[in-house]
Amino acid sequence: MGIIVLAVVIVILILLAFGTFFTVQTQSNTIIERFGRFVRIAKPGLNVKIPIIEKKAGVVSLRVQQLDLQVETKTKDNVFVLVLVSVQYAVLPQRVADAWYRLDDPEAQIKSYVFDAVRATVPNLQLDEAFERKDDIAQTVGEALAGEMGEFGYQIIKTLVTDINPDASVKSAMNRINAAQRERVAAQDLAEADRIRVVTEARAEAEAKQLQGEGIANQRKAIIDGLHASIAELRHEGIEESDVINLILLTQYFDTLTTLGRNGATTVLLPGTPGGVSQLGDEIRTALLTQDAVREGQAEQRAAQSLDEARNRAAAQRHSVQRDSARRDGGERRDGAPRSGDETQGE
Repeated sequence: MGIIVLAVVIVILILLAFGTFFTVQTQSNTIIERFGRFVRIAKPGLNVKIPIIEKKAGVVSLRVQQLDLQVETKTKDNVFVLVLVSVQYAVLPQRVADAWYRLDDPEAQIKSYVFDAVRATVPNLQLDEAFERKDDIAQTVGEALAGEMGEFGYQIIKTLVTDINPDASVKSAMNRINAAQRERVAAQDLAEADRIRVVTEARAEAEAKQLQGEGIANQRKAIIDGLHASIAELRHEGIEESDVINLILLTQYFDTLTTLGRNGATTVLLPGTPGGVSQLGDEIRTALLTQDAVREGQAEQRAAQSLDEARNRAAAQRHSVQRDSARRDGGERRDGAPRSGDETQGE
């Protein structure tokens, strides 16, 4: 019998030992109650409580926690958007009891404050402003949460607005607007590039033509100056003018042959002997004289034709005057008027 009693006592002591000692994990606190009343907070490590009289009411985590929320609201320009908000919070170590007892559902409370703050801020902004001022929205929500949740033992570490999602049709319209703007800018840039290219080419062509014209003018001036100098030198040496001209024509003839032989792109038939140059000069002078004679003959022919036309017009005018006079005389005789002396003599 004594052995049985001893065994029962040992079992009771063991149960009491397990009920008396307990451990608390790091970054956690345990709420201890005595007959339903809060008495203390058990810190991390080994702790003791009075069996049956005291109990563990709950464990409060001191780690940073994150709550992700989706808030639907509309902007100032009546565009409905879905605002994604992330709230990072933690329980203050010195106010664990307030965090445990004063709030029944802390996540629901935080959610309510976030919804209220977002729906009070975003409707005052245009859609573009909402995207540009995400940090301002997050700061406003964080300040509202920090003031309210601080009274209940919670610390708001960070509030982030991670995204703002408008309706799909609004997104599509915004993308089309952005695409049209970029295409307009690209078209303007391409047009400006084409204009610069055309203007540059036109300026280059104008400068090239100007330089080409100046070169031709200088070339011709140099040729004329050279011819004048050559003629003056040849005359100074006592060479006749006709020989000077033939010599110049001969020089140009050989220059022409040299140019044709170098280029090889054009075939010209000219006399192949030096004597043909003089004949060519005579033919040119003869052609000029013949042209002048033809022009003089044509002028004389036109003058003769004009004289004949004037004579014909004068004869026609006299004939017309005589015909009108005869008609008037015939009319007077029919009326019984006396004839003139010339008419009586004529009879």
